[in-house]
Amino acid sequence: MKFRQRFARYCSPFAWLLALCLSCGVVACKSLPDVEPEAPAKAVPTIATTKGTLAPKQASALAARRWANASGNLKALAALEEQATGVPLIAGNKVMLLFDGPATMREMMAAARVATSSINLETYIFDQDQVGIEFADLLIEKQRQGVAVNVMVDAVGALATPAAFFDRMRQAGIRVLVFNPVNPAKARGKWELNNRNHRKLMVVDGKVAFTGGINISSTYANSSLFRSRQKPDQVDGDKVGWRDTHVKIEGPAVAPLQWSFVNLWVQQEGGELPQAEYFPTLTPVGDKIVRVLASDPAHESDIYKALVVAISEAKKSIHITSAYFVPDQQIVDALIAAAKRGVDVRLVLPGVSDHSLIRYAGQGFYDPLLAGGVRIFELQIAVLHAKTAVIDGAWSTIGSANIDRRSFIHNYELNVVVIDPAFGAAMESAFNEDLRDSKEVLLSRWRHRPWSDRLKEWMARLGEYWI
Repeated sequence: MKFRQRFARYCSPFAWLLALCLSCGVVACKSLPDVEPEAPAKAVPTIATTKGTLAPKQASALAARRWANASGNLKALAALEEQATGVPLIAGNKVMLLFDGPATMREMMAAARVATSSINLETYIFDQDQVGIEFADLLIEKQRQGVAVNVMVDAVGALATPAAFFDRMRQAGIRVLVFNPVNPAKARGKWELNNRNHRKLMVVDGKVAFTGGINISSTYANSSLFRSRQKPDQVDGDKVGWRDTHVKIEGPAVAPLQWSFVNLWVQQEGGELPQAEYFPTLTPVGDKIVRVLASDPAHESDIYKALVVAISEAKKSIHITSAYFVPDQQIVDALIAAAKRGVDVRLVLPGVSDHSLIRYAGQGFYDPLLAGGVRIFELQIAVLHAKTAVIDGAWSTIGSANIDRRSFIHNYELNVVVIDPAFGAAMESAFNEDLRDSKEVLLSRWRHRPWSDRLKEWMARLGEYWI
């Protein structure tokens, strides 16, 4: 759930309005950076390995081997992205796509069960329900076995979770940090109600990492109809799940993911972490080249910059799946410009949403996008929660960041970029399967939508900055 939705459920309308005014009124509205890709001084991106950073000739040779079957100039795109973000690529990784909650929970729990040193878990929501209790029980058991277990959960995301649920974990020896408490009296540092930790990350033994869009909650207990042969009318509507995407990563890219957890723990003054081998020596285990982008409210969003660069440099296709789509004008303009230069621009957006306000705010952008040649599809048979994109069939991103100002300006978010044609093909396959269960929004019909919907869009757009 979104920040506003979770908070509003537990506060009176007046209290919520007062809190929002207090937290937002003390700062001016922030703006997103202008991203204008220019030819970089060096045409070869920086590629790190377990043996250090590759020399330019070696990096160029590796890129030529890995990206030989790609459409477009991935080497130039990677260099532009590095210029914008300052973050290098990391070679030698294995990346597995995971779809929906049940498959992801099975993989995460399987990895946790064989942990021998540490488990670091960071999540926006950790619910006390069937899935949450099963996960907590497993963490408690691993702590009792001598594994160092550290949990960081967002205070707003955890509003629905009884304190006793986390106290039980603490009593078992698990370190639990509630990120940025809602109650200012409990804050150890600067109180920033509007800045939430939206990241989803689990790192096991410093060697295996999971990240993406999935929280620890029974909300995800039912899989969506993704890759199902069943027709929508053959499925009980109450059992249709949430459509989401996660990734499992092994290899050198796990180290910066682990660092993002440790760094945020320290920033939140979470106390000293127990001794464990959090950063073991990592060896290459695959051929995927990955960029880890961890954003925070104190800095311009590298996730946003990378997305704008990739859209602006697209030559063939832009396929975006976005749970909460309330773009700024720069992204709107970049998508339209791409469509006008012949790029196949398609968006899969929610047809069913857990937050109607955000959906209406996003629909306020449909008219200019459709008129500009962007094709929009709304997923009909599941609640869409995935945050992914695949561009030119080879540049892919998966993570926690939505395409909205909250993610890019106010939240702590985590995305990974995978630059690889084979991985991109898997992403394209997933995108096409979502299209199968989506309905295209046509401009001619859209312009005849009810005036009541137009009013809702207008009202939602008024507050889009704070949604």
